[in-house]
Amino acid sequence: MTLPTPSRRALLLAAPALALAGRRARAQDSSWPERPVRVILPWPPGGTADIVGRLFFNALSQGTGKPFVIENRPGATGTIGAAAFAQSAPDGYTVLHGSTGLSVEKALFGNLPYDAQRDFIPVFRTITVPQIVLVPAGMPVRTPAELVAYAREKRGINGASAGIGSIQHLSMELFARGTGAPVNHIPYRGGAPIYTDLMTGTVDLYFGNANAPIGFVKEGKLRALAHTGRGRLASLPEVPPLSDTLPGFETYQWNGVFLPRGTAPAVVARLSALLNEALDRPEVAEKLRSQDLQAERNTPEEFAAFFAAQSRRWQGFVREAGIRLE
Repeated sequence: MTLPTPSRRALLLAAPALALAGRRARAQDSSWPERPVRVILPWPPGGTADIVGRLFFNALSQGTGKPFVIENRPGATGTIGAAAFAQSAPDGYTVLHGSTGLSVEKALFGNLPYDAQRDFIPVFRTITVPQIVLVPAGMPVRTPAELVAYAREKRGINGASAGIGSIQHLSMELFARGTGAPVNHIPYRGGAPIYTDLMTGTVDLYFGNANAPIGFVKEGKLRALAHTGRGRLASLPEVPPLSDTLPGFETYQWNGVFLPRGTAPAVVARLSALLNEALDRPEVAEKLRSQDLQAERNTPEEFAAFFAAQSRRWQGFVREAGIRLE
């Protein structure tokens, strides 16, 4: 998937981060890593960020001969792990595999001990994945328009998310505001229990990452009405993009790799090169393709501009919608 080219404004706003990251340093530190690298994952095992992180960093372990050790540090919508990362030395031996939450949390929380835009160096965007608009198989709706009419008729439906401020929550809120559909937000601690409750009709709606519910949809246990990306999904080609109904509607979860501010530019360049090379490994490419996880080569500069644009978009929306989590 090719995302929109960052605007000149986005590139200018990202300039401080790019300067401190070495503006795509020409020289790489080919000796790095010389010892094990700690990879902080601020989410529990089994989710998209965990699966993708292990896929890429296992490839780096094999390619460099040095272990990249995954450390799951979940809690508080990812801020516990990110705070631990923010306290690490900028020596290249602590890495964060972050997600969309990093672009939201500044507006969502009243106070954090770090600022991701200021304190973290974007190195590489690992994946983007759209959401699928999911309802129980027995619900009498087959299109987004029918869902809106149903929600109005029922004077409200219950929509689940993986937590306040998660991309699933924000996508659902954006849909509700764009259509006027009355949706009551029910936050969960993670996605797994949501699918159980969605299949039983305990909740009525979920914007789930496109890679997760494929089996449930194909088995007829859930119904997919649309997805929030572009074109058609390889795994569910019959599911149309939501933008066919709501022009311009496009949301993604993304994951990406960060280093602490102050890390040597040569190490940033080396890690970026290794992650880009991992995309060429057959086992990585096949796993991503089979899960509808969209990945492409990118530079620290490109990821920094993308991160800045995502932060402006979602922080603005969170403030406008009055979403807050102390």
